[in-house]
Amino acid sequence: MAQPKVFLATSEYLPALDQDEQDLPDALRDRGIEPVVAVWNDPSVNWADSDLTVVRSVRDYAKAPKQFLEWANSIPRIANSAATMAWNMDKHYMKDLEALGLPVIPTMWLEPEQNLSKQQIHSRFPSYGDFVIKPAVSSGGRGTGRYTSTDAKSRAEAIMHAQYELAAGRSVMVQRYLEDIDVAGETSLVYLNGLSSYQVEKEPMLHPRYRNSRDSGVVEEVARSADASEESWRWGERIRRALHAHIKNKTGRDELLLFNRVDLVRGAPDSEEEFYVMELSLIDGSLYLSANDEHLTRFADAVQMRAFW
Repeated sequence: MAQPKVFLATSEYLPALDQDEQDLPDALRDRGIEPVVAVWNDPSVNWADSDLTVVRSVRDYAKAPKQFLEWANSIPRIANSAATMAWNMDKHYMKDLEALGLPVIPTMWLEPEQNLSKQQIHSRFPSYGDFVIKPAVSSGGRGTGRYTSTDAKSRAEAIMHAQYELAAGRSVMVQRYLEDIDVAGETSLVYLNGLSSYQVEKEPMLHPRYRNSRDSGVVEEVARSADASEESWRWGERIRRALHAHIKNKTGRDELLLFNRVDLVRGAPDSEEEFYVMELSLIDGSLYLSANDEHLTRFADAVQMRAFW
């Protein structure tokens, strides 16, 4: 029996995959799979040769979302599906999660077609505390900035940041920064082939000393493997069920996701919610394979299972 070929889709900026994933090809070889690392928009690649295409380090998809989705739709066997990635690509999906009853951070949406003036943008920012601005379509934390409402210079920078994104035709999210993140960080729950797999704790990316990544590259995360608590998996299961209900309602059938990363943060002691959903990563979000050897093993096993189906 010939070895199945699994293409690992990446970007031209990371032709050998992200550093976190560079042991993945060898792990797949150990499982009787022929891995091929290929740039998703490289015209010389024959994607028809692939038995399965796994989307990984495609950090530049947000620069050409239409082209990326055209490519994804052209691949016979791709994980996750093109339809799921199309939904997950634009963070307006947070509205869908909220409609499904999940607790999300309250968001003010600024849209290019609103043609907002400087004053109108200013009036949509919180009047106290820190807040975050980010484009609705982005990857790797690009274009994310943290600002302080009561600091005139910081507020002015936030206005310029929002104007920059809007002028480029990008929707903008304005969210109050949850101060508890500076204390407890964020939690990522990783599901593989629909099953709960492992948990990672992340230090806050937008530390008070850090302000704006609009002109920088991917935001570097500091993550460590952690023992999964019954509480966090209970929260994660609530999110997972809502996600799959949405997929089934939208497409008419459920989908067995190869990978699903749920990012959440614990609610403050005086909060009405136990937790808040920060993000769902179904495209190229890091799976923290290098944080623990077991993470790589489990993901390689999950790919093997799909490749031999």
